[in-house]
Amino acid sequence: MEDEPAAPEPTTRRSKRTRAEVRPADFTRSDKIEDELEDEREESSDEFQEPRRKAKRNKATEGVSTSAAAGRKADLSLIEVIKGNGKEIPDVVKRWAEHYERNPKSAMAELLTMLFEACGAKHTIREEDVDETDVDDVVVALVNKAKKGEVEDYHSSKRDFKNFKDNLLYFWDNLVSECQNGPLFDQSLFDRCLDYIIALSCTPPRSYRQIASLMGLQLVTSFINVTKMLGSRRDTTQRQLDAEKNKKNDGPRVESLMVRLSTTHEKITTMEEMMRKIFIGLFVHRYRDIDPDIRMSCIESLGVWVLSYPSLFLQDVYLKYLGWTLNDKSAGVRKASVLALQNLYDVDDSVPSLNLFTDRFYKRMLELADDIDIPVAVCAIGLVKQLLRHQLVPDEELGSLYDLLIDDPPDVRRAIGALVYDHLIAQKFNDSQSRSTGSDSDSSEVHINRMLQILKEFSADPILSSYVIDDVWDYMVAMKDWNCIIGMLLADNPSAELDELDATSLIRLLFASIRKAVGERIVPATDNRNPHHTKAQKEMFENNKRNITFAMMKNYPKLLRKFMPDKDKVAPLVEIVVHMNIELISLKRQEQNFKLILQLMNEAFFKHGEKDNLRACVKAIKFCSTESQGALQDFAQNQVKVLEDDLVAKLKSAIKDVVNGGDEYSLLVNLKRLYELQLLHKVPLDSLYQDLVHILRSFRNIDDEVVAFLLLNMFLNVSWCLHSISSSETVSEMSLSSLLGKRDALLEELQYFLNNPFKLHDDGRSKTQLAYRVCGMLADLWCLFKRTKFASTNLEILGYSPHGSIIEKYWRICEPLLDVSDDAEDEEENKEYVEENNADTVMFALARLVATDSVPKEHLAPEIISHLDKYGVSVGEIVKHLLTALKKKGDISIILLEALKRVRPLTAHLLAVLYCVDVYICVDVWITSNLDA
Repeated sequence: MEDEPAAPEPTTRRSKRTRAEVRPADFTRSDKIEDELEDEREESSDEFQEPRRKAKRNKATEGVSTSAAAGRKADLSLIEVIKGNGKEIPDVVKRWAEHYERNPKSAMAELLTMLFEACGAKHTIREEDVDETDVDDVVVALVNKAKKGEVEDYHSSKRDFKNFKDNLLYFWDNLVSECQNGPLFDQSLFDRCLDYIIALSCTPPRSYRQIASLMGLQLVTSFINVTKMLGSRRDTTQRQLDAEKNKKNDGPRVESLMVRLSTTHEKITTMEEMMRKIFIGLFVHRYRDIDPDIRMSCIESLGVWVLSYPSLFLQDVYLKYLGWTLNDKSAGVRKASVLALQNLYDVDDSVPSLNLFTDRFYKRMLELADDIDIPVAVCAIGLVKQLLRHQLVPDEELGSLYDLLIDDPPDVRRAIGALVYDHLIAQKFNDSQSRSTGSDSDSSEVHINRMLQILKEFSADPILSSYVIDDVWDYMVAMKDWNCIIGMLLADNPSAELDELDATSLIRLLFASIRKAVGERIVPATDNRNPHHTKAQKEMFENNKRNITFAMMKNYPKLLRKFMPDKDKVAPLVEIVVHMNIELISLKRQEQNFKLILQLMNEAFFKHGEKDNLRACVKAIKFCSTESQGALQDFAQNQVKVLEDDLVAKLKSAIKDVVNGGDEYSLLVNLKRLYELQLLHKVPLDSLYQDLVHILRSFRNIDDEVVAFLLLNMFLNVSWCLHSISSSETVSEMSLSSLLGKRDALLEELQYFLNNPFKLHDDGRSKTQLAYRVCGMLADLWCLFKRTKFASTNLEILGYSPHGSIIEKYWRICEPLLDVSDDAEDEEENKEYVEENNADTVMFALARLVATDSVPKEHLAPEIISHLDKYGVSVGEIVKHLLTALKKKGDISIILLEALKRVRPLTAHLLAVLYCVDVYICVDVWITSNLDA
């Protein structure tokens, strides 16, 4: 195969394909004439209508109307017919063919004039000049018209141009079909047309090249249709001739068949020569035209030719153009090439002829799976599936494709998921597998085991595992075989029992598949919009929930008991209950199993101390206590009360141990449990709150993480108490006094760190987890108890506003936490609650204080704005939104000037000039330059 010519620069990673197919005739000529007659009847009846009675029709009137209509249509030029709705094209073509038989030169002049007008040029060839006119002279004259701007533009409206293009192609297809028994082979009509079309396709004006290319490409397609019909006729004639020869009959019948066979073969040869003429004269130049639409039309047409007439076009001399255009810089052209190849590899009989082509271009096909254009990438993945089906790609070349399982575009991930399922899980492309359909190799357990082998590559990261499961889920029915998955997890047979890694992956798969089955997303959506489900989808989700409940009802306690000791399996396993239909448990008399499930969850809550496990247990227990009914709900709520009492008892015991000089670990773990419980549920801590305050005040040197969770639990308790009071119709003085005491104690402990900032430093580092927590809680408290919020109410005593000196100290704590780039934060140690402690959360806290007027804007706003050059990108975006919000509230020129003062000591004169000219313009330029930097 030849080397690839210089082509436009290839593009890697992700235009829609537009191809006007030849419109088939959806009506017959007799139908059309009847329609026209009916239209004329209606017109004539309207003209002669009287007020109270209709005029009688007579044949003479109808005949006159019909003749008039036919006359009007006969007066239309060919280009006017093409610009119309296209219904008249078959009749017009037939009349033109009859005209050509009577007067070839006149008809040819009319056709060539239409050809020029279709390109947009007004140029007429006279009947007497048809044979004498030189093609080059005409083309030069047409190019000069284009230079002068004397060309009609058909691209002003996309819809009109599409209609015109469709009609033009329809016209030429009808013309070839109408001329197949005569003018098509007279070596005059179409030879002359091809000369003009090829010449116009090579001219500088783009409109000429585009229309001429469309006509030339359509002619090849129409020629193929005629050639295929001739080929069928030749085969029939050959069979008849062979039959006559077998009879040893050499009479006139044999001679007639031989003449017919020879004539048909000559016609086929003539058609193929005209196809080659267009290919060499037009396609070879236009497939790399500067206009991507022309290039795309060429490749789409070539794909049709190879598929419909492989005896000529299924050769490397033609196929190489499909391979070369895989590198085209236009996504539409690349997609057209990929789709053409996809259709070609779909024909099993064509594959042996593609071996050399495949060896030359298969690596490029694999690269296109990661194309910059998403539709191209999706189509390329489909092409790779075809290559795998024919076993034309070695497995070791597919590694880069599997990386796309965790790629960002969902369409690409889904396409790769389909490929992975077909190739690695169902193994549809394996010869031995395809021959053993219906065997054990197609069972759910086999497919799940193969999926587990894939998930082993991502076992260290549950999030990546979720992406892989999401990609394959739509295609893998075995993932919905709940009984099979549960049976594999509970298998007691040592030979069938899963190892620890596979058991973890299978539990994650079970949980993710259940979430998908009930309509939840298991990976983040790119648009962040809530999915809209139809009524049928919602019914399907409910049905899936019922099936899940039936499958889990008796086996769920067994799963919890078996895998409870393993911290990696607890969270996904416990949270499954949230997606079950609790009502069915009562209907199926499974109350004992429900009670056992709750008891096991309580046990898991105290057995593990990791955030994910605690959060899952709290969520599941809360769900059971709210969604269950009757006696089951009473039991669940009682279990929650037991859990609270046990937790408070454990905390008091842990506090006592610390007071007596014991280890802090038990206190930390139980504080985490209390924190996770309080996030969803109010826990009464009246007897414990003072103990937490006492630990903070008496042991100033305990671990920062313990201090942070002591403060967090106090803050959550204060928030729940405030919520209770705010939502109550009557408030007692005792509850108000209790809340004020708790709030003031918490504020005192938080302000302790403002007065002693060195306590927030760790080995000289100012950015510690405790510092982030203190900044966040102070901001939340100041917003919750904002003085203006409670003014003129019976809760006015709850209002609070920090002093200016406190706000200044608060800023000094926040400032170093913001002075960090996004990259530096990504390199921080991976801690359990790290997503709650970063520069973004600090800036959100500051912005909330300023935007809600919880503190005077003059204190914090200038400081925030003046440090723009020290922020990372995400923090800078928060500041930008804060400025937008402040501008909507009113004039902020004073704040902006204060910010400028703190950046650079400007003179009073310069500040006055800035203020008088337009302070917003100056400050906006400065802010934008800092954000861009």
